[in-house]
Formats: sequence, C-alpha cells, structure tokens
Amino acid sequence: MTFPIWYNAALGEDKGRPEVVKPQSGQCVESTEYMMANHMQLLNEWRNWYVRDEDHYYTSAAGHKHKMSLTNTCFSSQCHSNVSEFCDRCHNYVGVQPYCFDCHLTPKDK
Repeated sequence: MTFPIWYNAALGEDKGRPEVVKPQSGQCVESTEYMMANHMQLLNEWRNWYVRDEDHYYTSAAGHKHKMSLTNTCFSSQCHSNVSEFCDRCHNYVGVQPYCFDCHLTPKDK
C-alpha cells in the first residue's frame, strides 16, 4: 500500500500538487492555505446561505466583505479567470469532476 511513497522517495521525485497559475492581483476571500483545503466546503456553505438564508455577502476571517458568487467573485477578471490553468489542473490531479459547472458558466480561457 505504501509502494508509491517508497518508489517516489527512491527516485527522488516528489511531484506533490500540480503548479497552478495564481491570480496576479486581487485578494482571495480567505488565505491560500484555507482555500486549498476548504474551497468546496466554503462554496457549499455560500450556496446554502445565499439560497436558503438570502444572505448575499460573506465576511472573511480578515474582515473583508465579498459577494457570494462563483461567477462574479471567484471567476472575476482579476482572480481565477482561467479555469484550465487554475481549477482543472488540481481537479484532474485528484480525479474529481466538480458539479459546479453544471449550473455556473465558466469564463472563457484567455
């Protein structure tokens, strides 16, 4: 069961997470570490708060207020506007197919 770990250690390879293109400007709703570990949980909470509680704004741990919108906040021009370079690399790496894009439009890759 631990073969992949030993194999990579013997070869000196540690590929880890794939490299993603991070936004050049703007501030994410939470820290990078938090978002890497919890972005789907946060997006599910946003959906519930927005639809069920009619709460349209999220206040981050740092005290910044953000509109709860995958399309207009996360995919805005200064943030994660290139889905193939940002989202798809990690989702493909871990073998998941998120259902976000069943309803939400993705920005056109630049």
